[in-house]
Amino acid sequence: MNDIRDEKIRRFSNYRIIEHWVLLITFIILVLTGLSQKFYYLAVSQWFILRIGGIDSLRYVHHYTALVFLSLVTVHVIVAVSGIVFKKWRPSMVITGKDFTDAADNIKYYIGMKDHPAACDRYNYKQKFEYWVVLMGAIVMIASGLVLWFPVFATQFLPGEIIPVAKVLHSNEALLIFLIIAIWHIYNAIFSPEVFPLDTSIFTGYISRERMISEHPLELERMEGTDTGERGADIGVDGIEAKS
Repeated sequence: MNDIRDEKIRRFSNYRIIEHWVLLITFIILVLTGLSQKFYYLAVSQWFILRIGGIDSLRYVHHYTALVFLSLVTVHVIVAVSGIVFKKWRPSMVITGKDFTDAADNIKYYIGMKDHPAACDRYNYKQKFEYWVVLMGAIVMIASGLVLWFPVFATQFLPGEIIPVAKVLHSNEALLIFLIIAIWHIYNAIFSPEVFPLDTSIFTGYISRERMISEHPLELERMEGTDTGERGADIGVDGIEAKS
């Protein structure tokens, strides 16, 4: 009999794997080129700016990487909305009342008031929170970044005060997203005891059956209890599960 830890279940499609790689690369470039402008007075920022060819070259890289990021977010939203509306995908990233009860149940579990954690579906409440914070932050970053890139055009339709407002929003939101990714996402994907030394599911597309039982029991029950021909795809921050 096969070890349950060796049994793999398809969780993410090739499309989502590629999307994650593009997001990872663009995020790193945007962080390096953006924070070095925000903290330009630091020696490490000045070193990086000089190595990349000066402030004009840095801004060029930042702007055109931002266009890739804009395209990625736009396609992500269009695919998600069209999938839910036209293909009847299950909106697995929508926050529901169960997420709040799951959070309460887990608190009770952590302090010994319950003997088992909350049973979660494809994404738990922590993953949904991270997803919506990052997505809303990305929209703020895109909007404020376009205003800063094209200030003359923007002020044809908006009051001039929008420029300093956009600068504050863009700078501080960038730092917030960086901290959320650096602290929250990296911990859950690398340092969490459940996945250490690395959660490879978004890179391989597969997750062990053991983890599915532990982390996503409701999704596993639905997958095994419903005919594959009737299963709708799920959408989320990292994955679309195509029909089998």
